[in-house]
Amino acid sequence: MVLTEEMMKIIAENRAYFATATADGVPNVVPIGNIKPLDNKTVLVADSYMIKTHANLEANPKVAFVMHDAAKYPYQFKGSAKIYKTGDYYDQVVSWIKETAPLAPKPKAAIVIDVEEIFSVKVGDAGKKLE
Repeated sequence: MVLTEEMMKIIAENRAYFATATADGVPNVVPIGNIKPLDNKTVLVADSYMIKTHANLEANPKVAFVMHDAAKYPYQFKGSAKIYKTGDYYDQVVSWIKETAPLAPKPKAAIVIDVEEIFSVKVGDAGKKLE
């Protein structure tokens, strides 16, 4: 599944609720302010404060996220995440946060999500997989 131009704009301009789970399935959801698409299949998240989320991703790379205003932006994105503490993705996230939030702490890691599925969360259409 690929992100449409509309979806990429929505991700870049809004806060998301980001869900992970431990290896044995205990869920965790956190608000994410620093999230943006890299292209139509990949999303970048800055890890500046994550503790449980980071630990969950190390044990279980599966993630899901919805935008803050799901009624207005009715999409659920699912995929697999990788953590980068060095290298190009990490350098990109450090530069991005330094540029957009110069007083914020330096990110601990870059999280790169390969979007694998997109579902509707629109009332009356919720749960429908988008093609």
